Amino acid sequence: MIEQDKRAQEIKERYDKWYNARSEWDVQAREDIDFYLGNHFTDKEAAALAERNQMGLPIDRLYAAIEQFKAIITSKPPKFSAVGREDSDVRLANVWKTILEYIWDNSDGDEVFKQVIHDFSVAGLGYFYGYIDPEDDYGRGEVKFTYVDPFRVVVDPNSRNKWFDDACGMQLSTILTRMQLLDNYPMLGEPDEEGNALIDSIENLGMADEDYPSSQNRHEGGSITPDRAKDYDWGENAEKYRIIEDFRKVKVPFYRVADMQSGTEKILDDKGLQMLLADNNTQEAFDNGQFDIVEVQQTRIKCTCVVGQVVLYEKVLDTNIFPLVPVPNIWTNTPYPMSDVRKNKGFQRFLNKVMSLITSHAQASSGLKLLIPQGSVQDIEELERDWANPNATIEYDASFGEPHFPSPQPLAGSILQLPQMVEHYIDLNIGIFEMQQGNAEASPKTSSGTMMMEDFGQRRSKSKLRDVEASLKRLGKLIYHLAKSHYDFKKTFRIVQPNNDITEYTINKKLYDDKTKELQTIENNLSVGTFDIRIIGNSTMPSNKWGEWNVYMEAFQAGLIDKVEALKKTEIFDKAGVLERTDQVTQLQKQLQQAQKQIKKLGGDLQTAHRESVQSRKQVEVAKFQGKLKEQEYDSKTRNKTSIDKLSNAVKLESEKLRLATDAEKKRSQARKTEKS
Repeated sequence: MIEQDKRAQEIKERYDKWYNARSEWDVQAREDIDFYLGNHFTDKEAAALAERNQMGLPIDRLYAAIEQFKAIITSKPPKFSAVGREDSDVRLANVWKTILEYIWDNSDGDEVFKQVIHDFSVAGLGYFYGYIDPEDDYGRGEVKFTYVDPFRVVVDPNSRNKWFDDACGMQLSTILTRMQLLDNYPMLGEPDEEGNALIDSIENLGMADEDYPSSQNRHEGGSITPDRAKDYDWGENAEKYRIIEDFRKVKVPFYRVADMQSGTEKILDDKGLQMLLADNNTQEAFDNGQFDIVEVQQTRIKCTCVVGQVVLYEKVLDTNIFPLVPVPNIWTNTPYPMSDVRKNKGFQRFLNKVMSLITSHAQASSGLKLLIPQGSVQDIEELERDWANPNATIEYDASFGEPHFPSPQPLAGSILQLPQMVEHYIDLNIGIFEMQQGNAEASPKTSSGTMMMEDFGQRRSKSKLRDVEASLKRLGKLIYHLAKSHYDFKKTFRIVQPNNDITEYTINKKLYDDKTKELQTIENNLSVGTFDIRIIGNSTMPSNKWGEWNVYMEAFQAGLIDKVEALKKTEIFDKAGVLERTDQVTQLQKQLQQAQKQIKKLGGDLQTAHRESVQSRKQVEVAKFQGKLKEQEYDSKTRNKTSIDKLSNAVKLESEKLRLATDAEKKRSQARKTEKS
């Protein structure tokens, strides 16, 4: 027989106390779920409707309103992001961003987020649960998160913080069957000293126990919830056990170790300090006063898991945030918030009552009552049968008086407007309107007016989304703390984008010197640095994609943004491929423009060369012609000179002859004078 562990006994007593304190909220939240599922009437109300020959079928406006609200607030999936405190931390911040995106995808974050929003809207409280899956990645373990049913979580009722930071503790209950418990903890099936399985000595629960509260309303449409499904199994596997994970705040010592020579400081835990003191050189440096140690107490979360009277395990998580991250809806300054369903259950009941009155009046108008004088008909039952026959002949004694029909009072027109008014108030409380559900009659006539009204109509939902994002931010910090302490080994994270791009980072990669083989540094060491974890600024709210595209297209045409920013708002799947091909086309266009310029330039040069060639040929021809003219001129001059020479010689000859003739005549005259004298 396994002895009672005092820690298990204390945890179970605390669970019973906190669970009983939450009992009133359980009843109200379960009724909210019934109204969401369409179970609006109790058995007494359904019997009263049956007596009036009316169906217990409600005019369910809450379901449509809640589903539309969920569709609006989860239209786009959120994402985690990491921002470094200093510019030098940009690269490691990108590594953390990739790790957080990897954890989100590995945990099916989009689906988990929608389920938490469902609990947030219907029950008034949703929960994220961050944990480490030790079996994933072949035993290396992975940091993950999921959602848990709000009925499985109990909280210190004295908490007054919206996210239960001031609570002294939180507990998560998980009810498992015998087979489920053995699947998760095989060591409980091992025999003890007496040869009996350990699980046989563990306290179990009765078949009636279940975290999910029972319904007080009539189930319409066959809605099956966990409080009904728990009775479907029977036999040996019907034995059930409650596992309680208890989370409490404890103080853990840390040490600020300052190197007085270099001025650097490290934060170490007990294990890290022991490893540092194990080095003889470091111990000697401590003795010489080269290091200064300051012990500080830090808040951490201690997890103790028990089943029955047994403690399964106990560990301290390296975080000061409870792994159960609440997402409260309408906060009441207590751990028991309200839901949108609870705010509108009165309107839904009023709508059901109005429709019941309208139905009753319709029944009275369509099936008129026949009043006959007493004694005028012998057999009333025969009259009722004949009355149903349109061709029947009915005898009666006219001496007693004539039968007549009492006419019902006409229904006021304002009564028929009440359902529409009630539906409007339900939509107004939840923050959705007819236009947002695709009702064209309720939308403006212009597209710009519709876009404006849609934006105004989302402001209530955006306010609720800010509260959800605050819880998502806390979840991001929790995952950051868990990942920082868990991923102390070399690991490669890969994120595949929808366009098949891969982002890849390797953490804790040790780099050694090629010659000395000594460790130089650790690349992407997660234990170094402190970062702010936040949610990316993009909203999860829906948007008018055509309106956004027109705005971005006009900005792109005006040159205010580039094509990359414009493509972000499109539904194109392969944006990276489009950008790559567009860049190639742009490059080819630039090359073509350069080639055209070169061709144009060469064409101009060719025209210039052609003109120069023609001009040269002309000059050659002119030169040739001028040469010929000069030859002709030379020949002409030569011939003229020859002619002139010949003429000159002839003139000279004639002159000489004339001179000689003159001289001879003079001589003869002289001779004659002489002779005379």
